[in-house]
Amino acid sequence: MKWLAPQKASGFYSCSSNAINMTTKEDLEAIENQISTIQVSSHGETASPVLAHGKFKTAEKGRNWGWLLSGFISLNILLLGIAIVSGSVFNKIQISSSHLLIFLILLVILTTVWMVYYKIHTSRVYHAVLYKDSHAGPVWLRSGLVLFGVCSVIMDIFKIVYYAGRMHCESPVKIAFPAVQALFVIVQTYILWVHAKDCVQIQQIITRCGLMLTLSTNLMVWMTAVTEELLHQTVAPVITSSNSSSNNDHRFNDPMQGRAESSECKCSHNMCDVFEKAYYYLYPFNIEYSLFASAMAYVMWKNVGRQMDEHHSHKLSFSPWDVLVGPVAGLIVLVAGLATFVVYEVDVAKEDPKSTEEALIMHYVMNIVAILLMSITTLVGCIIFRMDKREQVSGKNPTRSLDVGLLVGASLGQFLICYFTIVAVLASGVKGHINGLNLACSILTVIQLCLQNAFLIKGLHREPYKETETTTVFANVMAVRERDPERRSSSIVPAHTLPIPLSLFQGRLSWKRRILKEICAFLLLCNVILWIMPAFGARPQFDNTVGSDIYEFQTWAAVVNIGMPFGIFYRLHSVASLFEVCLTS
Repeated sequence: MKWLAPQKASGFYSCSSNAINMTTKEDLEAIENQISTIQVSSHGETASPVLAHGKFKTAEKGRNWGWLLSGFISLNILLLGIAIVSGSVFNKIQISSSHLLIFLILLVILTTVWMVYYKIHTSRVYHAVLYKDSHAGPVWLRSGLVLFGVCSVIMDIFKIVYYAGRMHCESPVKIAFPAVQALFVIVQTYILWVHAKDCVQIQQIITRCGLMLTLSTNLMVWMTAVTEELLHQTVAPVITSSNSSSNNDHRFNDPMQGRAESSECKCSHNMCDVFEKAYYYLYPFNIEYSLFASAMAYVMWKNVGRQMDEHHSHKLSFSPWDVLVGPVAGLIVLVAGLATFVVYEVDVAKEDPKSTEEALIMHYVMNIVAILLMSITTLVGCIIFRMDKREQVSGKNPTRSLDVGLLVGASLGQFLICYFTIVAVLASGVKGHINGLNLACSILTVIQLCLQNAFLIKGLHREPYKETETTTVFANVMAVRERDPERRSSSIVPAHTLPIPLSLFQGRLSWKRRILKEICAFLLLCNVILWIMPAFGARPQFDNTVGSDIYEFQTWAAVVNIGMPFGIFYRLHSVASLFEVCLTS
């Protein structure tokens, strides 16, 4: 190798001369570390560490420019998108939904073209990806992305069929966007499945800008889907008064008024209503898909130009026989929650005050029981982590930092709704059983969120348990002696000579690990039901009028519609984090 030549530097000459006599493990590791510092240039040639060190400032300057440029691109796209989304909601004359869809189509097409370019470029250029982030894009996260992606494609197909029946009176853009989005979801799912762990080393500025474009596009799709879903769920009440005062005789603007007016457009086939209801039920999957893709694109963006060693990653495995009590208790809560959710939806749909009151009481009791059990188990888990002697995860990890940031940030939405509810109930005097249950549920939710965040943050930053493999085990010595005459004089048989799996002799998990896995399994299933209920239409905040009475409907609807999407995402992200904590435990 060129950089080992004696005329370059005396230090390198001594290194090369002593390398012949190196036999210890430490010396071999030192040579390996020196070799790993060799940088690969864009022409495929190797450069010396001295030259690589000389170009360090240039690389650092290019990295900063990439971050700045990609950040400005994302910021401008998101601000422009927020303005268009807000205009399409509050002003349906000058800015229609078609204008928003045209903007999204342009974004989606541009992002899809970049992803195709990324795939072709990284697959053909040698040494484009030198390192892999073993923590990024675990298989269970990518599997969830595929599941949500399939549901999103089905939703787009239902939308195409629905708007095809109304093509004579609707804009063609409403058919074009689902078709383009379906292609975008398919391409993006493939790219993220294959390249989620990439640490790209070439064309870093272009790659950063492309990944930030991908992140912004997913956030815009998420924002549009959330807005349409919230407008579908939020129906403003009609408030009339017998007083002669014009200030008291009014009606709130119904966000669904535009949909009601568009009912004059008749569908050309009889399946329009079925497909409309079907794709609205699939909106939660499309919303979560966009958030999953945004998170994975952000991790790839952070890993651009990153050099790391993947040999220190831990292979995690999950065995269903490790836990029993947690899954059973969680399934009971899950089934009970599903039953109460169905009854709640049926009773509220009757629009009878008595049925609505009973449904609210049942809903609050169910949530109080689930949240109380979750708080107790989470507190036990925090105590076990306090007693745990495992080391903290060292070094920078974009995946861990993103997980913690998303947990804390998304929980703010649930905190917002809870504190507004607490103030509203206390201001109303806590009258009736419904308000008392609502207050208790909100207070317990705040406590549970704090405990669960602490539990997950502690768990995500702990190193996995290290198994101490037993090299020898006591077995049926007579049987082994008959099979192997050379070991007839020995009473200890190496484990690799036994036809029986070694795991049978290692015993069960320690009580700490067992309890942690049971807690994670129970909390995982509880968070699933707490995600299902609001994601698929449970809105006790609007069925209970205490919030709209204290803050007025417009303010209360804004609080709920801002906090609810983040609360829904928090529950699903907690499921993913709990599964990872369960694996590392």
